[in-house]
Amino acid sequence: MVPVAWTHLGQTSRVWPGRNWPLGATWTPEQTNFAVYAPEASEVTLCVFTDAPDGGEEEHRHVLTEQSLGIWHGALPDVRPGTRYGYRVDGPWDPDAGHRFNPHKLLLDPYAMAVSGDYTPAPATFGYVFDNPEEQSTEDSAPFVPRSVVVDPGSGDFDWEGDQPMRRRWRDTVIYECHVKGMTQLHDRVPEHLRGTYAGLGSPAVTDYLRDLGVTAVELLPVHQFVSEPGLTERGTSNYWGYNSIGYFAPHAAYSSSGDRGEQVREFKEMVKALHRAGLEVILDVVYNHTAEAGPLGPTLSFRGLDDRGFYKRVIPVPDPETGEVEFDDTYWDVTGCGNTVDSNHPLALRLILDSLRYWVTEMHVDGFRFDLMSALTRTGYDIDMNSDLLVAIGQDPILRHVKLIAEPWDASMDGYLVGGMPPPWVEWNDQYRDEIRDFWRNHAQGPRTVATRLAGSSDLYADDGRSAYNSINFVTAHDGFTLRDLVTYEHKHNEANGEDNRDGTDNNRSWNHGVEGETDDPALVAVRRRQAANMMATLCLSNGVPMITAGDERGRTQRGNNNAYCQDNEISWVDWSTQDAWLDVYEVTKTALRLRRDHPALRQRHWFEGRPTIKGGPKDLAWLHPSGREMREEDWYDHELRTIGMFVSGAPLRAPGPRGEQQVDRSFMLWFNAGWLPQAVHLPENDWVQRGEVVLSTDVKLDVGAEVEAGDRISVGRRSVVVLRELKD
Repeated sequence: MVPVAWTHLGQTSRVWPGRNWPLGATWTPEQTNFAVYAPEASEVTLCVFTDAPDGGEEEHRHVLTEQSLGIWHGALPDVRPGTRYGYRVDGPWDPDAGHRFNPHKLLLDPYAMAVSGDYTPAPATFGYVFDNPEEQSTEDSAPFVPRSVVVDPGSGDFDWEGDQPMRRRWRDTVIYECHVKGMTQLHDRVPEHLRGTYAGLGSPAVTDYLRDLGVTAVELLPVHQFVSEPGLTERGTSNYWGYNSIGYFAPHAAYSSSGDRGEQVREFKEMVKALHRAGLEVILDVVYNHTAEAGPLGPTLSFRGLDDRGFYKRVIPVPDPETGEVEFDDTYWDVTGCGNTVDSNHPLALRLILDSLRYWVTEMHVDGFRFDLMSALTRTGYDIDMNSDLLVAIGQDPILRHVKLIAEPWDASMDGYLVGGMPPPWVEWNDQYRDEIRDFWRNHAQGPRTVATRLAGSSDLYADDGRSAYNSINFVTAHDGFTLRDLVTYEHKHNEANGEDNRDGTDNNRSWNHGVEGETDDPALVAVRRRQAANMMATLCLSNGVPMITAGDERGRTQRGNNNAYCQDNEISWVDWSTQDAWLDVYEVTKTALRLRRDHPALRQRHWFEGRPTIKGGPKDLAWLHPSGREMREEDWYDHELRTIGMFVSGAPLRAPGPRGEQQVDRSFMLWFNAGWLPQAVHLPENDWVQRGEVVLSTDVKLDVGAEVEAGDRISVGRRSVVVLRELKD
């Protein structure tokens, strides 16, 4: 249907003029306003889908006649929340000039707050004819693509029950990286109809477990609406991780137990409210660096059909050497490895990212974001720019600058590696921590110097520009790579199930199978592997910085050696809740280490250690100990045979004051890390500050928790073990 032509004075159009803001579909009881950005289009048609009585679908088409500032807009009365819609956009078909308008393709609204239906890869979803990319396809894509959904922006009568941002300090934060579906798909204490959903993740069986473990925040793998790549579908797999976004305002509908006509919005909010009630913050892994439309020969789903030339970065054209003229180059500039790179310096792309972020904070109550491939978003032209539009805009935004902002500080290019280089208020995934802790525990470290730096907060990366240890997100594993169990079980990736002949995934795993590749029934070998896993968990939880645990690592989750399980939406990726008994020792070590961290500010300090007393006559705030009991000397740091290192952390007093300026006093700690093949006798220093201590954590089966020691004692730290001593007060 199109607007009726004027036939007499006073006639009312079926499409009201509406307004050009806000972008998206904005519902009120009187009308729903539609606004979409397509500056080079010649015609934009709004397609509304209604459920016909016979069960079929009828599409009503309304040409938007109003356009201002590149935004096409109009309003329709009697359109209710839950109504599905899309756009058909006409304009020049000139791929060489970056124009790929095609009215035969139904497009998602980039600002849709909910998406209904699935994407089925088919030739009709591509804007061109397969045999001739320069020829426009005339096949209708509507049967194969999802629809946008009108949502009440206030979510009707949703009651947040006073929910407010917790704004927990970074130094008090412990992150648990998990997948909405994978966390509960196999959970026998979650009702079956809620498994794999937002409601399942917010259920008491999960929130109680996480709170009892000691984490304070969940970092969710992407929940923006995403689709699977056509290549995965052809191989009979699907995109499980979700790093293929197509809707930056819409919670992924497949994770909803209650429907996809806007119900997913309410269910997501209920999940956030339940997690907050349990004291858990919610951090979203967001993918603004690229979209699911891939390279120029990818499908046309949304952005490509609206403003392909503006939204995606192109190779910078070179002026003609004779005339000086510059011709547009349609070659996509890809530093994401996914075919396209979003041009975050383009005004409307930048606006979309900022609007999306603010929406998830203000309307959905999330507490922060982890930005996938952040380096790709910091570029002005080709170059990394710490004053790029996006970084500056977020840094001055009164809402966004106060939420948790985590950068994955690299992209798919050689020059995109920015670890240690992001500006405040950003914190960073620290892959140098990951690599060097793995190397230490597999006996590949080049002496104790680098591992000590990581234990103390990576001052080499963050101290020089005034940042703190909490700017380092410490992790040993993440969704990408081996699980902790696989890290001690496999030395080689086993990705055959991905269908890429085991070519995908990194070969730089820094793992150690302890002599046998894969699982084994040998009880001695199994015990060694579990102890090594416990060592790495204890190290992670007690290092200065912000620890991040990958879901299921504390329970012995395995991906059977697959280190790139992005397309494995099955038991390979899901958390197995039946394994805790076998890995109970690792779980208990993790829980104990996190409890110590929570209860003792000495183990999560804000200020950098200075290696000198905090008060006159007191002990050093940090001292590194040689097994002989003396402090480490310069030559010790370069001793490649030294596999045991002691870390003394003073609590008397701490360098940082309390919230009211009061001096903080805590227990002192001595942590011993023995990565060697043999037990190591260590001499506890004789000093005037700590006379007695007790073992509060031990992965050494021969050294029990609760054992008491005194200054000057010699104790044996078992091979490949962590022992933590806490000062005993009289």
